[in-house]
Amino acid sequence: MDIAVIAYEGINPFMLSTPLAVFGGAGLSNDHRVFVCAEANRISTSAGITLETPHLLDAAEEADVVILPGWRDASEAVPPAIVEQLRSANARDAVAVGLCLGAFGLAETGLLDGRRATTHWAAAEAFRDRFPAVQIDPTAIFIDSGPVLTSAGVASGLDCCLHLLARLSGVAEANHVARGLVLAPQRGGEQPQLIERPSPASTAEARVADILERLWADPTGHPSLDVLAAEAGMSRRSLSRHIRSRTGGSLGGWLRRARIARAQDSLLRGGKGLEGIAVNCGFPDVQSLRKAFRTELGMTPTQWLARQRVG
Repeated sequence: MDIAVIAYEGINPFMLSTPLAVFGGAGLSNDHRVFVCAEANRISTSAGITLETPHLLDAAEEADVVILPGWRDASEAVPPAIVEQLRSANARDAVAVGLCLGAFGLAETGLLDGRRATTHWAAAEAFRDRFPAVQIDPTAIFIDSGPVLTSAGVASGLDCCLHLLARLSGVAEANHVARGLVLAPQRGGEQPQLIERPSPASTAEARVADILERLWADPTGHPSLDVLAAEAGMSRRSLSRHIRSRTGGSLGGWLRRARIARAQDSLLRGGKGLEGIAVNCGFPDVQSLRKAFRTELGMTPTQWLARQRVG
C-alpha cells in the first residue's frame, strides 16, 4: 500500500509528522510504503526548519492514499498542482485525505460537494462561505465519507489517520499504533471537537463532561435526564442546557452518535449479524440501528461498510 503525504512551503512540522507517525512508525506488521512529496525538493516549514523531500509531486500519481496534512492559510487557495493530485486520487479509486485545513484543498477539487466534511473549528465559517455545496460540520473530529476523509484541527488528524489505518490494516493494528503513540484508540469521528477542553470553566462543566465521556465509552445503557441531572447535581433543564452547549444537540443525539461509532468499530472488526451488533451497541433492535445510520450518515450500515474498502 503506497501512501503519499503532500508537503508544501510553510508546512507545520506537526501536521506533516501526523500521518508519518501513524503509517510509517516502527512496529507496523503491514507493509505500507509512506513517502513525502512536494512541488520542490527543498521546502521551508513554519518553524523555520528546512526539509529535503526526495519525491516531487508527481510521485503521488500511483499512490493508494494521498494525504494533504493541513494548509498554511485558510484564506489562500491551495496550488492547482496539489488540488489535481487529490482529484486524481479519487479518479483512480484511491483515498484522498484532508487533515485540518487540508480540507480546503479537498473542497477545491469538488469531491466534497454534497458530502459532510469537517475542518478546524476556527476556520469552519470561512469554509462554509467559500464552499456552500459542502455540508460542513465543525463539531466532528473527523468524517469518513469513504473515498474522501477530512479531520478537524491539529491533533485530531491523528484520530483520522488511526481510523484510516484500521480500514487498511484492521483495528488491532490501529490500536497497536495508538498504544505506541500513547493515544486512546477509541475516539470515533462523530465525537465532537468541543468536548475536548484543557480545563473546564466550572465544576459543573467538568461533571457534565465526565458524564458525556462515560456515555461515549459505553453507550449501551439508557440513562434518563433525571438520573444524570441528579448525578451532576443540577436540574434537568440545566443539564440539558450544558449538554446542548457542549455537544450541539440533545442527550438522545449524543447517545445515538456514540452507538453508531461503536457499531462502526464492530463492523470494521468484522462483526457479523446486524441484530447482535445492534444490541451490543445499545440499540433496541436492528431497525433502530439502520434508522440511526440513515439519520446520521445517509446510508445503511452495509452501505457504510462497503464504502470503507480502498481501491
